[in-house]
Amino acid sequence: MKLSDLIPPKIFPILLVNFIGILGYSIVIPILIFIVTDYGGNGFIYGVLGAMYPFFQFIGAPILGRLSDKIGRKRVLVISQLGTFVAWVLFLLAFLLPEIALWSQGSEFTGNYTMTLPLLIIFIARIFDGFTGGNISVANAYLSDISTDEDRNTNFGKMGASTSLGFVLGPAVAGILASTVLGEALPLLLAALISLIAISVINTKLEESNPCVVDTGTLRLKSFRRFFQVEHRNCYGSEEGGEVKKNSWKTILGIPGIPLLYAVYFLTFLAFSLFYAGLPIYANTMLGWTATDLGIFLAYSSLIMILAQGPLLSRLSKVVSNEALILSGSLLLAAGFYLLSSNTVILIYFANTIFSIGNGIMWPSFLALLSSTGSKQNQGAIQGYGNSMGSIASMLGLVLGGMLFESISTLVFVIAAMVFLVITLLMAGRFLQRRKVQPAIN
Repeated sequence: MKLSDLIPPKIFPILLVNFIGILGYSIVIPILIFIVTDYGGNGFIYGVLGAMYPFFQFIGAPILGRLSDKIGRKRVLVISQLGTFVAWVLFLLAFLLPEIALWSQGSEFTGNYTMTLPLLIIFIARIFDGFTGGNISVANAYLSDISTDEDRNTNFGKMGASTSLGFVLGPAVAGILASTVLGEALPLLLAALISLIAISVINTKLEESNPCVVDTGTLRLKSFRRFFQVEHRNCYGSEEGGEVKKNSWKTILGIPGIPLLYAVYFLTFLAFSLFYAGLPIYANTMLGWTATDLGIFLAYSSLIMILAQGPLLSRLSKVVSNEALILSGSLLLAAGFYLLSSNTVILIYFANTIFSIGNGIMWPSFLALLSSTGSKQNQGAIQGYGNSMGSIASMLGLVLGGMLFESISTLVFVIAAMVFLVITLLMAGRFLQRRKVQPAIN
């Protein structure tokens, strides 16, 4: 079987861009806590630093999403990757700076930490990367542009598989590279190089997908002004009302179905953030796992998701609707998170298998449903605002998850399971409503 049979040539470049971006991001995840503590930080500073990326992504993603509707997905993907590259360069710069103490603090709430000059530069790097980190929403908008109703689910499943593959390889590569003479600097160098590779792939392999923007071929970055000048097709017919409305938050929320889908977007990220906040503490304090044990657990989860997002979802999407796939996936996620509170390794891995399959069929199906809502002219804005909903939920969930685990222990996973039961009820209501409307139309 040829690679083109598994991955159509038209979606291969965007899958590669997504994989490269996730790989660069996930490489740094296992070593970040050690870098923070080495430069004077503590758990509190690590948590605040972790919140910087989603907070500024919340601000930047809608801006980049709307911009991609105007000047094209390709240009905005280049802007985003350039921002990521600059962020990694700043991060590397921190290793060369002297450890000058800027201020120190010690309290019951924050613990003892010292803010050093390198640590401050790392904060600036994460802020910059977060603000230009709308590449995921723009990549989803791109995939929506080139997908049809027949292959939309399959395409988003393959996008999810490329994400999972990046998360499998990234931490493994980081562990190997961090053990060399260069230490944590080598994974960061690789992350910067990966960003440059992504820019090259976008520039040479990706064709413009926005139907209202003429692809100008290979992008020339010599003239910043010319980079933003684009030619627009007359793609808005009279049946669409002539002039295009601005893709503001109010306008996007006015699209039928969007408020419900954004609620699901928010709740999904909230539940997973509670899980990701509680899991390391659970593994370390109650299960007695090492970093290697946790890495194997997460790698296993990603491998199961690759299988679910690839062959399984490809078959199911041909006979089952998006709503039904989201419903069944949410139920599996609820069951998996509930069973995770067990302290038996076999049952924990069984729970991991269940919620990984659930995530593998639920999330790509949800993204496919979101991408089929609205029109191609506002997909960038729809995906950008959705990304912002996820960013808000991530910030809230990561903070709440750590606090809740300290007081209620593994019940935090039960709360995450209840959140997915709420999602199931919301999607069941939408499913039943559409079933009532269809007979009336027929």
